Amino acid sequence: MSPITTHTINHQVRLAARPQGLPTAANWQLTEEPVAEPADGGVLVKVLAISLDPAMRGWMNEGKSYIPPVDLGAVMRAGGVGVVVATRNPDFAVGDFVAGGTDVQEYWSVASGQIARSGLHKIDLRLGTLTQWLNVLGMPGMTGYFGLVDVGQPQAGETLVVSGAAGAVGQTVGQLAKIKGCRVVGIAGGPAKCAWVVKELGYDACIDYKQPAPEGVAKWDAVREGLKQHCPEGVDIYFDNVGGEILDTVLTRIRRKARIVICGAISQYNATGAVQGPKNYLSLLVNRARMEGIVAFDYAARYPQAIAELAGYLKDGRMQSREDVVQGGVQAFPETLTKLFTGENFGKLVLEIDTA
Repeated sequence: MSPITTHTINHQVRLAARPQGLPTAANWQLTEEPVAEPADGGVLVKVLAISLDPAMRGWMNEGKSYIPPVDLGAVMRAGGVGVVVATRNPDFAVGDFVAGGTDVQEYWSVASGQIARSGLHKIDLRLGTLTQWLNVLGMPGMTGYFGLVDVGQPQAGETLVVSGAAGAVGQTVGQLAKIKGCRVVGIAGGPAKCAWVVKELGYDACIDYKQPAPEGVAKWDAVREGLKQHCPEGVDIYFDNVGGEILDTVLTRIRRKARIVICGAISQYNATGAVQGPKNYLSLLVNRARMEGIVAFDYAARYPQAIAELAGYLKDGRMQSREDVVQGGVQAFPETLTKLFTGENFGKLVLEIDTA
């Protein structure tokens, strides 16, 4: 018997207004609607957890991007994991664990014609836990893997610097670069995060951008001094998750033929004025360097390759996956999202919607 009844309700978070600066409670509307059995060929998923990512802030803005913005009044876009509770599709059975574009809601109904587009796919919990499927084995891991391997093109002995080193993408990039034979220097906020990436993830060093600068030294000069100390020969690959002043600072330390991988710019996402672009971009010319963006969706056909490799590293202990799991269901989404932009999260930020 299906667990869905006429009294089953789906609670959702919808985008009520486009934010100016940091999103607030006024940007969201909590709604509810009855849950229906899937139509022929469709699948109904009970959402267990959703991924909270810096990219969400960009999806809330109106304007052209690599993906259309979330419409006003629509359920907020999000990736997540869940379990099939009703199905009329032979490819999915009740009890299957799945991942895909669940959005911020308790139940995800996927029509027959939307299965491929929605990214609905089964996941194997023998390869990783549910939260790891939102981290190293999920979109952050795919972004880190292809951003490093395809765009960064690491070679053994090179020096890689990664900002947001303790975050979702950063932790995958740094560990993978170590496996590929690189020297890895992280940039993170706070002594606990820096200690974790060095002692637990095996980075060679980590620069704390929140550490108070010595008297008479500007904040970003302190970061520059850290780069001089830990990257004395310069930087071959910079994997950028933050943009702004840190990107500009690293550009002053790149080597000839360096690769700068532009993954994100979280320092700029809530800017109410013009986004700060790189002032030191001429370093690309001087050093014959390359700066290129990474969007994981471009590599969807190769996800199985990345998942197989990364799952192997998780299994043999060469890679760790840290998630910051917040409980509270969909109602906790607005407050939890802001943790991304204040640096409160430690690891991949996940919101638990329900338990299996």
